[in-house]
Amino acid sequence: MTSDYDSLRPPEPGRRKRKGGKGRRRGLFGQGDGAREMSMVPDVEFEKVDVEGYYGHNVVKPAPWDDKVAAYLFLGGVAGGSGVLAAGAQFTGREVLRRNARLSGLAAAGLGGVALIADLGRPDRFYNMLRTFKVTSPMSVGSWILSGFSGGIGVAAAAEVDRLLRERLPLGPLRTVLHVVEAPAGLVGGAMGPLLAVYTAALLGDTATPTWNAMHRDLPFVFVSSASLAASGLALVTTPLDEVGPARTLAVLGVVGDVAATRVMEARIDPIAAEPLHHGKAGTLMRWAERLAVIGGVGTLLSGRSRVASAASGLALLAASACTRFGVFHAGIESAKDPRYTIEPQKRRLAARRAAGFTDDSITTAD
Repeated sequence: MTSDYDSLRPPEPGRRKRKGGKGRRRGLFGQGDGAREMSMVPDVEFEKVDVEGYYGHNVVKPAPWDDKVAAYLFLGGVAGGSGVLAAGAQFTGREVLRRNARLSGLAAAGLGGVALIADLGRPDRFYNMLRTFKVTSPMSVGSWILSGFSGGIGVAAAAEVDRLLRERLPLGPLRTVLHVVEAPAGLVGGAMGPLLAVYTAALLGDTATPTWNAMHRDLPFVFVSSASLAASGLALVTTPLDEVGPARTLAVLGVVGDVAATRVMEARIDPIAAEPLHHGKAGTLMRWAERLAVIGGVGTLLSGRSRVASAASGLALLAASACTRFGVFHAGIESAKDPRYTIEPQKRRLAARRAAGFTDDSITTAD
């Protein structure tokens, strides 16, 4: 029997004629006689997989993200670090630092939310992520972290704005409620800040993108340190010298942590997977991230009496944090475009397992 779909079958390779007779009779539509199952795809040269991927395509599809997501990574670090800094200022009675950090955290969270929604394409997609809570999904958990942080820091920042305007906002009886919940809301922002700063590292590491996945153990430490640089740098720009002491301390600790964590991360991941961090646009950004971090750290230590030098150091730290986030982002995107970054680390892991004596599991026997 035949059908309309038979015309879509690829032609069957011709056969040699048998001795003393003709070749097997071909069926309708130029196909075989149906005596055997036909292959629906051409023969594969498996040697190509080592170099070009399956049929010359990427082994891993690059994430459909652009620089809006990289901006969200950076702004999340600014917001999270600012929330922690604001909570510390709240405990130590530094009113100007507390106010500036709260407002900075809210502004960064708001801009980051705009960047995230712009990347998603429609605001209802973000809303739909809040309809459920899935602990195994970094995106789901991150959406709730962003919402919780924004709520806490938003209430605290609203109280700061009301004070700045000398209580001229038409709040009525809500002003008393706002002042009562201000302190707890600020602590909520401080508690959620580290989670906001670090969850994006889990989000990237949980993907199949080669370089991001290879750095999943160490990237959270890099992002936390980067958030410290961003928040303290912004505080150095916006806050007078007499209240900027905690931000200065956080900046120095952040520089040490950022440089050390990045170096350790690059040393621990597979050398092949680490290549995108050293070449192209990502390599340039990562090199400048370290330079600017060191410049900003040294400037922070030496600018104790100069408001201008302090602000310049803060700008260097902000730029260093941005370079780190954008550099990591672009390194991952580039690693997904070249099958080599997927296949060669897999081969190295397979060889290591076999060398360690693992020869009877599904990994080492799936040749």
